[in-house]
Amino acid sequence: MTTQSTTKLTTPSERELVITRDFAAPRERVFEAWTKPEQVRQWYGLSSLTTTVCDIDLRVGGAWRWGQKAPDGQEIVFSGMYEEITPPERLVYTELFELMPGPPIHVTLTFEEKGDGVTRLRSTSVWPSAEIRDQALATGMEAGVAEEYDRLATFLARV
Repeated sequence: MTTQSTTKLTTPSERELVITRDFAAPRERVFEAWTKPEQVRQWYGLSSLTTTVCDIDLRVGGAWRWGQKAPDGQEIVFSGMYEEITPPERLVYTELFELMPGPPIHVTLTFEEKGDGVTRLRSTSVWPSAEIRDQALATGMEAGVAEEYDRLATFLARV
């Protein structure tokens, strides 16, 4: 079972970015795919890169760190701290792009059961400034997020 939904990115306010996608899986499965390192390693990032790190200390105050290596050897790593964990409904955490240190992004993920085994994942991030958010979007972030969420959908369909 797959959904025909696509990944949608919107900028509803000056500093926000909202990413929405429906997945053909119960929210417990989508939540687990997002919080268990052995599952994250199977779908995270871009297919052209190699996942090199996936550390998750899933507790309030616990750290997370996910990263990939490019063919040229460059490490692309994101990390942060969990602020709120409400399985299987909600995750709130900070996020830093380690190549560009600065104030963290604050992210809220919600996992909404829509019925018929479909879950809507909504990622709402609040950026330090509109300029930083827009610079990230200008790097091709939308295509990268769409590929990553497609990979998650494929992973969920296999399990």
